[in-house]
Amino acid sequence: MPVRPLPSTPNLDHLKYQAKDLIRDHAARRADAAQRLREFHPRWKAATDEEIFAATLRLSAAQLSIAREYGFSSWARLKRHIDKPTRADQFDRPHHERIEDHKFRHAVELLDAGDERGLRACLVENAGLARQRVAFEGGNYFRNPALLEFVAENPVRHGRLPANIVQIARVIVEAGVEQAALDETLHLVSTGRVPRECGVQISLIDLLCDCGADADSAAIAAAAHGEMEALAELLRRGARMTLPLAAAMGRIEEVRRRLPTGDSHQCHLALALACQHNRVNVVRLLLDAGEDPNRFNPVGAHSHSTPLHQAAAAGYEDLARLLVERGARLDMKDILWHGTPAEWAEHEGRRELAAYLRELEKAGKNS
Repeated sequence: MPVRPLPSTPNLDHLKYQAKDLIRDHAARRADAAQRLREFHPRWKAATDEEIFAATLRLSAAQLSIAREYGFSSWARLKRHIDKPTRADQFDRPHHERIEDHKFRHAVELLDAGDERGLRACLVENAGLARQRVAFEGGNYFRNPALLEFVAENPVRHGRLPANIVQIARVIVEAGVEQAALDETLHLVSTGRVPRECGVQISLIDLLCDCGADADSAAIAAAAHGEMEALAELLRRGARMTLPLAAAMGRIEEVRRRLPTGDSHQCHLALALACQHNRVNVVRLLLDAGEDPNRFNPVGAHSHSTPLHQAAAAGYEDLARLLVERGARLDMKDILWHGTPAEWAEHEGRRELAAYLRELEKAGKNS
C-alpha cells in the first residue's frame, strides 16, 4: 500500500501514540491492524490474520511498523529525520536533488541530460559507481536505488526521458551492475508511465532482459499497475504464466485449468487482479471456488483496500453488484483514507454506483 505522508511538522510523541493505538487495534483483532502489520513488519510478511493475532505485539514492534508505514526503515531513522533532517530528508524535492553524494548526483545529471559520452567517462573515472546505491527515506519505494534504476523515471522526477535512454542504460550496465539492480530496474520500467509515454518501455524491457534481468520478477507488478503491454512483453521474454496473471488478463480457461492447484496466496492475488481489471467472469469463478471478497487485497495489489473498493472507484457496476451479492461488506473502510466503497465511488465521480451502494447501506445490506 502507499506509505503515509508525514505532516509538515511531525511530532514524535504523536507517532508514539499511533504505535500504542496499533497495539490496541491488534488486541481488538481488527482486520486492518493485521493487514498493516503484514505489510510493514517483516516478521508477519506471510502470516495469516490468526497468526498475527496470536502473537504478542510489543511496543518496539509497533513502532517499527509505524516507521515503515511512513516510509522509514526503522524507528531510529524516523526519529533522526525529525530531530536532525538532512538534504535527503527534503521530501518536497525530486529524488535527484536529494542525493548527498556529489559524484552520484553528477552521474544522475548526466543520465538525465542523455550525455552518453560524459556518463561513460564518469563511470570510468569513478570505478564502482554503477554498483553504488543511495538511500532515500519517506517513500513508498525507490528507497535504496542503484544508478541504473534512475533510467526508469519512476518515481517521476522530470516527466520525460532523453531520446537515447536505452543507450544510456546500456552504458551503465556495461560498467557493471548487480543482478538486483537489473531486476529492480525492470520492475520500475514495467510499471512506469513515463517510459510507456516516451515510447521506450518495450525497448528498455528488452535491453534489461537481454542483460539478464528476470522477467518473472516484474510480471505481477506490471499486471497490478495495468501495464498490459509491458506484461505481454515480459511473457514473451520468458515470464511464466500463473494463475494471478491469467486472472488479470481475463483468460478464464487458463484460470479454470490452474485454479485446482493454486495455493491460497495465488488465489487471493488472482481475485484482487481480476477485480482491478473488471474480469467479471473470472471473479465469479474465483468466488465460486471459495475466495473471500472481504479480505484486504494482498501486498503489492492495492493492499489498503478490498475488491469492492477497487470496483467502486473504477465504476465497475456489474462487478460491484456481483461482489455485493456474494457477501462483500459495504461498511469496510480502507486503511489509508478510512473510506467505504460508496465513499470511494463518490470521490471518483461514479454517481450511479455510489447511489446503488448508498441505497444498500440504508437498507442494512451486508453491514
